[in-house]
Amino acid sequence: MIQIETILDIIFKGFIIGVVVSAPMGPVGVLCVQRTLNKGRWYGFVTGLGATLSDMCYALLTGYGMSFVTDYINKNVFILQLLGSLMLLAFGYYTFRTNPVKSLHPINQNNPKGTYVHNFITAFVVCFSNPLIIFLFIGLFARFAVVQHGVVLFDAVTSYIAIAIGAISWWLLITFVINKVRKHFNLRGIWIINRIFGILVMLFSVIGLIFTFLGESLY
Repeated sequence: MIQIETILDIIFKGFIIGVVVSAPMGPVGVLCVQRTLNKGRWYGFVTGLGATLSDMCYALLTGYGMSFVTDYINKNVFILQLLGSLMLLAFGYYTFRTNPVKSLHPINQNNPKGTYVHNFITAFVVCFSNPLIIFLFIGLFARFAVVQHGVVLFDAVTSYIAIAIGAISWWLLITFVINKVRKHFNLRGIWIINRIFGILVMLFSVIGLIFTFLGESLY
Protein backbone atom coordinates (compact mmCIF):
# COMPACT_ATOMS: atom_id res chain seq x y z
CA MET A 1 0.00 0.00 0.00
CA ILE A 2 2.82 2.38 0.90
CA GLN A 3 4.49 1.73 -2.46
CA ILE A 4 1.23 2.41 -4.30
CA GLU A 5 0.70 5.64 -2.35
CA THR A 6 4.26 6.70 -3.16
CA ILE A 7 3.77 6.06 -6.86
CA LEU A 8 0.46 7.95 -6.87
CA ASP A 9 2.17 10.85 -5.08
CA ILE A 10 4.93 10.91 -7.71
CA ILE A 11 2.39 10.79 -10.54
CA PHE A 12 0.34 13.60 -8.99
CA LYS A 13 3.37 15.86 -8.52
CA GLY A 14 4.67 15.15 -12.01
CA PHE A 15 1.27 15.77 -13.57
CA ILE A 16 0.92 19.15 -11.82
CA ILE A 17 4.43 20.17 -12.89
CA GLY A 18 3.61 19.29 -16.50
CA VAL A 19 0.47 21.41 -16.45
CA VAL A 20 2.13 24.37 -14.73
CA VAL A 21 4.98 24.43 -17.24
CA SER A 22 2.66 24.21 -20.25
CA ALA A 23 -0.28 26.39 -19.27
CA PRO A 24 1.16 29.95 -19.52
CA MET A 25 0.21 31.67 -22.78
CA GLY A 26 3.76 32.40 -23.90
CA PRO A 27 4.91 32.36 -27.54
CA VAL A 28 4.25 28.62 -27.92
CA GLY A 29 0.88 28.81 -26.18
CA VAL A 30 -0.21 31.63 -28.46
CA LEU A 31 1.15 29.73 -31.47
CA CYS A 32 -0.92 26.72 -30.41
CA VAL A 33 -4.05 28.87 -30.17
CA GLN A 34 -3.38 30.45 -33.57
CA ARG A 35 -2.88 27.13 -35.28
CA THR A 36 -5.96 25.64 -33.64
CA LEU A 37 -8.09 28.53 -34.88
CA ASN A 38 -6.55 28.77 -38.35
CA LYS A 39 -5.53 25.21 -39.18
CA GLY A 40 -7.56 22.95 -36.92
CA ARG A 41 -7.41 21.31 -33.51
CA TRP A 42 -4.84 18.65 -34.32
CA TYR A 43 -2.39 21.15 -35.77
CA GLY A 44 -2.64 23.02 -32.50
CA PHE A 45 -2.22 19.82 -30.52
CA VAL A 46 0.87 18.79 -32.51
CA THR A 47 2.27 22.25 -31.75
CA GLY A 48 1.77 21.48 -28.06
CA LEU A 49 3.54 18.14 -28.48
CA GLY A 50 6.56 19.94 -29.92
CA ALA A 51 6.60 22.22 -26.89
CA THR A 52 6.25 19.18 -24.60
CA LEU A 53 9.33 17.53 -26.10
CA SER A 54 11.32 20.73 -25.53
CA ASP A 55 10.07 21.00 -21.95
CA MET A 56 11.01 17.40 -21.27
CA CYS A 57 14.55 18.05 -22.50
CA TYR A 58 14.87 20.91 -20.03
CA ALA A 59 13.21 18.86 -17.27
CA LEU A 60 15.77 16.09 -17.73
CA LEU A 61 18.63 18.59 -17.74
CA THR A 62 17.31 20.21 -14.57
CA GLY A 63 16.75 16.92 -12.76
CA TYR A 64 20.15 15.60 -13.85
CA GLY A 65 21.90 18.74 -12.64
CA MET A 66 20.09 18.80 -9.30
CA SER A 67 20.84 15.12 -8.73
CA PHE A 68 24.48 16.03 -8.13
CA VAL A 69 23.57 18.11 -5.09
CA THR A 70 21.04 15.80 -3.45
CA ASP A 71 22.91 15.88 -0.12
CA TYR A 72 22.69 19.66 -0.06
CA ILE A 73 19.02 19.51 -1.06
CA ASN A 74 18.14 17.11 1.76
CA LYS A 75 19.98 19.24 4.31
CA ASN A 76 18.33 22.48 3.17
CA VAL A 77 14.76 21.43 2.40
CA PHE A 78 13.29 24.50 4.14
CA ILE A 79 15.43 26.97 2.19
CA LEU A 80 14.88 25.25 -1.14
CA GLN A 81 11.11 24.99 -0.68
CA LEU A 82 11.07 28.64 0.36
CA LEU A 83 13.04 29.67 -2.72
CA GLY A 84 10.91 27.38 -4.88
CA SER A 85 7.71 29.04 -3.65
CA LEU A 86 9.19 32.51 -4.18
CA MET A 87 10.25 31.61 -7.72
CA LEU A 88 6.76 30.30 -8.47
CA LEU A 89 5.25 33.46 -6.98
CA ALA A 90 7.44 35.60 -9.25
CA PHE A 91 6.53 33.40 -12.21
CA GLY A 92 2.81 33.69 -11.43
CA TYR A 93 3.05 37.47 -11.14
CA TYR A 94 5.00 37.68 -14.41
CA THR A 95 2.38 35.50 -16.12
CA PHE A 96 -0.43 37.64 -14.70
CA ARG A 97 1.19 40.85 -15.93
CA THR A 98 2.20 39.55 -19.35
CA ASN A 99 -0.01 40.31 -22.31
CA PRO A 100 0.28 37.24 -24.57
CA VAL A 101 -1.62 38.99 -27.36
CA LYS A 102 1.62 40.81 -28.20
CA SER A 103 3.06 37.47 -29.30
CA LEU A 104 0.41 37.08 -31.99
CA HIS A 105 1.59 37.20 -35.58
CA PRO A 106 -0.60 37.85 -38.62
CA ILE A 107 -1.56 34.70 -40.48
CA ASN A 108 -1.01 34.59 -44.20
CA GLN A 109 -4.03 32.76 -45.52
CA ASN A 110 -2.14 31.97 -48.74
CA ASN A 111 0.38 29.85 -46.84
CA PRO A 112 -0.34 26.10 -46.70
CA LYS A 113 -0.99 24.44 -43.36
CA GLY A 114 2.21 22.45 -43.59
CA THR A 115 2.63 18.90 -42.36
CA TYR A 116 2.16 17.81 -38.76
CA VAL A 117 5.90 17.16 -38.59
CA HIS A 118 6.65 20.72 -39.69
CA ASN A 119 4.29 22.16 -37.09
CA PHE A 120 5.82 19.89 -34.44
CA ILE A 121 9.40 20.88 -35.25
CA THR A 122 8.73 24.62 -35.43
CA ALA A 123 7.00 24.53 -32.03
CA PHE A 124 9.92 22.58 -30.56
CA VAL A 125 12.41 25.15 -31.89
CA VAL A 126 10.39 28.10 -30.57
CA CYS A 127 10.07 26.53 -27.11
CA PHE A 128 13.65 25.25 -26.95
CA SER A 129 14.96 28.73 -27.75
CA ASN A 130 13.84 29.82 -24.26
CA PRO A 131 16.29 28.20 -21.77
CA LEU A 132 14.83 30.31 -18.94
CA ILE A 133 12.31 27.50 -18.51
CA ILE A 134 15.05 25.77 -16.51
CA PHE A 135 14.51 28.23 -13.66
CA LEU A 136 10.81 27.34 -13.60
CA PHE A 137 11.70 23.65 -13.39
CA ILE A 138 14.17 24.36 -10.58
CA GLY A 139 11.45 26.16 -8.63
CA LEU A 140 8.92 23.39 -9.24
CA PHE A 141 11.34 20.57 -8.46
CA ALA A 142 12.38 22.32 -5.24
CA ARG A 143 8.79 23.07 -4.20
CA PHE A 144 7.61 19.53 -4.89
CA ALA A 145 10.81 17.89 -3.57
CA VAL A 146 11.10 15.91 -6.79
CA VAL A 147 14.86 15.36 -6.55
CA GLN A 148 15.66 13.43 -3.38
CA HIS A 149 18.51 11.31 -2.12
CA GLY A 150 18.23 7.61 -2.90
CA VAL A 151 15.49 7.98 -5.52
CA VAL A 152 15.22 4.79 -7.55
CA LEU A 153 15.22 4.69 -11.34
CA PHE A 154 11.59 3.57 -11.51
CA ASP A 155 10.42 6.55 -9.44
CA ALA A 156 12.48 8.96 -11.56
CA VAL A 157 11.12 7.55 -14.83
CA THR A 158 7.57 7.62 -13.44
CA SER A 159 8.02 11.25 -12.46
CA TYR A 160 9.14 12.33 -15.93
CA ILE A 161 6.41 10.31 -17.63
CA ALA A 162 3.85 12.01 -15.35
CA ILE A 163 5.26 15.42 -16.30
CA ALA A 164 4.85 14.56 -19.99
CA ILE A 165 1.31 13.30 -19.40
CA GLY A 166 0.42 16.50 -17.55
CA ALA A 167 1.72 18.63 -20.41
CA ILE A 168 0.00 16.56 -23.08
CA SER A 169 -3.26 16.63 -21.12
CA TRP A 170 -3.11 20.41 -21.01
CA TRP A 171 -2.62 20.69 -24.78
CA LEU A 172 -5.46 18.26 -25.38
CA LEU A 173 -7.74 20.29 -23.13
CA ILE A 174 -6.86 23.76 -24.44
CA THR A 175 -7.10 22.76 -28.11
CA PHE A 176 -10.41 20.98 -27.46
CA VAL A 177 -11.91 24.01 -25.70
CA ILE A 178 -10.66 26.52 -28.27
CA ASN A 179 -11.90 24.37 -31.13
CA LYS A 180 -15.35 24.15 -29.51
CA VAL A 181 -15.67 27.90 -28.91
CA ARG A 182 -13.77 29.06 -32.00
CA LYS A 183 -16.73 31.17 -33.19
CA HIS A 184 -16.78 33.08 -29.91
CA PHE A 185 -13.06 33.05 -29.12
CA ASN A 186 -11.18 36.33 -29.39
CA LEU A 187 -7.92 37.91 -28.27
CA ARG A 188 -9.41 38.72 -24.89
CA GLY A 189 -9.88 34.99 -24.31
CA ILE A 190 -6.10 34.44 -24.47
CA TRP A 191 -5.54 37.32 -22.06
CA ILE A 192 -8.13 35.94 -19.60
CA ILE A 193 -6.61 32.43 -19.66
CA ASN A 194 -3.20 33.87 -18.86
CA ARG A 195 -4.51 36.02 -16.00
CA ILE A 196 -6.47 33.18 -14.41
CA PHE A 197 -3.44 30.90 -14.54
CA GLY A 198 -1.20 33.61 -13.10
CA ILE A 199 -3.58 34.09 -10.17
CA LEU A 200 -3.76 30.33 -9.50
CA VAL A 201 0.03 29.99 -9.49
CA MET A 202 0.43 32.96 -7.13
CA LEU A 203 -2.25 31.56 -4.81
CA PHE A 204 -0.58 28.15 -4.81
CA SER A 205 2.80 29.81 -4.09
CA VAL A 206 1.44 31.77 -1.12
CA ILE A 207 -0.12 28.61 0.34
CA GLY A 208 3.21 26.84 -0.15
CA LEU A 209 5.02 29.65 1.69
CA ILE A 210 2.61 29.45 4.61
CA PHE A 211 3.04 25.68 4.91
CA THR A 212 6.82 26.04 4.64
CA PHE A 213 6.99 28.52 7.53
CA LEU A 214 4.68 26.29 9.56
CA GLY A 215 7.02 23.38 8.95
CA GLU A 216 4.24 21.37 7.37
CA SER A 217 4.17 19.50 4.07
CA LEU A 218 1.77 20.78 1.45
CA TYR A 219 1.65 17.44 -0.34
